[in-house]
Amino acid sequence: MLMRRYLSTAWRPIGREVSRLKQDRLAPIGAVLLLGFLLLAIFGPALAPYDPREVQVNEVGIAKRLEPPSAQHWLGTEATGRDVLSQLLVGARVAVLVGFVAALLVVVIGTLIGLCAGYFGGWIDVVLMRLTDAAFVVPTIPFVVVVVAVSRPSLTSVVLAIALLFWRSSARVIRAQTMALRERPYIKAARAAGSSDVRIIVRHLLPNVLPLATLYGAVGVQAAVTTEASLSFLGFGDPSVLSWGRMLQYAFASGATRGAWWWVVPPGLMITLLVLSVYLVRRGYEDVVNPRLRSRA
Repeated sequence: MLMRRYLSTAWRPIGREVSRLKQDRLAPIGAVLLLGFLLLAIFGPALAPYDPREVQVNEVGIAKRLEPPSAQHWLGTEATGRDVLSQLLVGARVAVLVGFVAALLVVVIGTLIGLCAGYFGGWIDVVLMRLTDAAFVVPTIPFVVVVVAVSRPSLTSVVLAIALLFWRSSARVIRAQTMALRERPYIKAARAAGSSDVRIIVRHLLPNVLPLATLYGAVGVQAAVTTEASLSFLGFGDPSVLSWGRMLQYAFASGATRGAWWWVVPPGLMITLLVLSVYLVRRGYEDVVNPRLRSRA
């Protein structure tokens, strides 16, 4: 019963803003695109016409290397003769999984640090903010490369490396929001009524900063998708999985980036569209969180 009441309280501000989000002209387009990528991540491997790792051969047993799009292979084949469309469909799951899991961790870490720093203040605020400042100094790609290289290259290490770095912006903004909220009369009334710090944070502060945390979660999705693609392109991704970044890396390594457009354009376009879909949703949601932005063109 208490959990149901808390979830209702926490969802109420988000529900109001989601209804306002529908008024944005571009946000619904981004939402449709994003839904398509989510469905592709779920059903993509089942829709793949061929095994993405299997070399396709012709009637005489010769590998179909770098064949252009045809009726049998809608997006052609790559340098070893594997079907590009099958790899593209399977790679969607990696991009979506890394993007959303890393963004979830970014939201959790940033929200926790921001709430604690903004509510308690004092030495806790000083320590957490100096930690945040140190995180801002660290360069993104070199840090993630080092973390992945020191550990074993895998999707888990990539997600953790992204989460360990991209929480910094959300933490600072949520801290500022929490510092403003803790001076509200209802917070002082709850404190005077004997509510514990944990109850005040969870019951009163967290529901009010969730919309802002969700906004930075969308930023985390964009950053995670592009970072994972960059790492895979540089050769630091998980070698056991197929991703869009690894497809581009294979194309670049084989020297087919200019000739075999059907191998290079689809994964690059998919990365762009996924990031664009999240951006359009985030752009509309940002107008809701910050009403002053609604007057822009």
